[in-house]
Amino acid sequence: MFGLFASPDKKMRTNARNWLELADKVWHYRRDQLNEADTRELRGLTDELRVQVAAKADANKLKLGIERLEPVLRRVGGKVYPKTALIENVEFFLIAAIVIIGIRTYFVQPFKIPTNSMWPSYYGMTPEVFTRPADEPGYLMQALRFVTFGATSRRVDAPDDGEVMIPMFASSRHAQIPYRDVPGRTWLVLPTTLKEYTILVGRQPVTVKVPAEFDFEWAVRDAFFPQAAKSGDSARVDLARLWAAQPEKLTDPSGRVQFLRTGKQVRKGERVLSFDVLTGDQLFVDRVSYHFMRPKVGDGFVFNTRNLVGRPEGPPSEQYYIKRLVGVPGDKLEIRDFTLYRNGRPIEGSVAFGKNARREDNYVGYRKERQMSEGQTMTVPADEFLPLGDNSANSMDGRYWGFVPKKDAIGRPLVIYFPFTRRWGPVR
Repeated sequence: MFGLFASPDKKMRTNARNWLELADKVWHYRRDQLNEADTRELRGLTDELRVQVAAKADANKLKLGIERLEPVLRRVGGKVYPKTALIENVEFFLIAAIVIIGIRTYFVQPFKIPTNSMWPSYYGMTPEVFTRPADEPGYLMQALRFVTFGATSRRVDAPDDGEVMIPMFASSRHAQIPYRDVPGRTWLVLPTTLKEYTILVGRQPVTVKVPAEFDFEWAVRDAFFPQAAKSGDSARVDLARLWAAQPEKLTDPSGRVQFLRTGKQVRKGERVLSFDVLTGDQLFVDRVSYHFMRPKVGDGFVFNTRNLVGRPEGPPSEQYYIKRLVGVPGDKLEIRDFTLYRNGRPIEGSVAFGKNARREDNYVGYRKERQMSEGQTMTVPADEFLPLGDNSANSMDGRYWGFVPKKDAIGRPLVIYFPFTRRWGPVR
């Protein structure tokens, strides 16, 4: 600010010092490529201007000295001079990128929760359903919700009169609404894959597209069967239970797809389904601690999936998962009555363990599956760890694919930096 009131002589001296700095840079970078005449001219004019600056010459003399030096720098400077603002900006962003990559690789890594296997400790993408058009946020509120919660809207209107029915692949244990993968865009630019679901209004299909990791069954359950959500099970289990209780089983002509009747009658043009997709928690992961200390039971545990050979989702791939660490080498784990036992005692080390055992605050309790079915225990081998999801009813975890090698442990979550909800801040 004070530079605004500096004298013309002082401003020109500052300008001259900048030119001298550039001249020195050209000399150091290019002196082995300059001939004797260019060297003598460059050093002579540089020294002359430096003497004038030291003697506090007036602005006119300094300006003449700069004007004599500038064409010489332009002629002999090569790639060092002239340097445009574009080149300077490119250099800045390259250096910034190198610093960011270094920090991400060795110290702190940003991570987005992809699914709800750790809900309600950490949130993946979740739906917020609006049962009446009057409850839907307006355009201004939608923009605010996008900035604060990462919320994006989905609105479906009836193409015809009739009852809303949900196609399902259903069994006695769970239900899944069929979908197809379609190309889409993230932030309207980056290519991605979306899931396209189809529901029926009368006999007319209507579609809705959502991100690949989004639990569409959750949105359907909350929209059409809100009372079912009180069971504490996953949405797929709740929908399967509703389908099983349906007096008349409706199927398509192939006999493969059943239909869950919602009982909701709509007229053409009326709202069928309305919800916002809220983004998953985005957090920073500490990549340093596990190099110096052993992971602690109860910690959030981020790891690489490249060596998980038993994943029901498919063959091993280079992905990052987050679960809660429940077992270190030598531990024996089992599940009894929704409680996880470690070495014969109810597990301790995290608030989530106790809440799951008591099935409170939306924690559903630990479920017996696969390698931890009724009466089965898992003993953690040397140099391996056992992670489980807090949302045991909706988590693919160590019960399915076993143990995580020590070399694939990445770190522990530190801070949720987005969205700006009550979960923002240090992790639980």
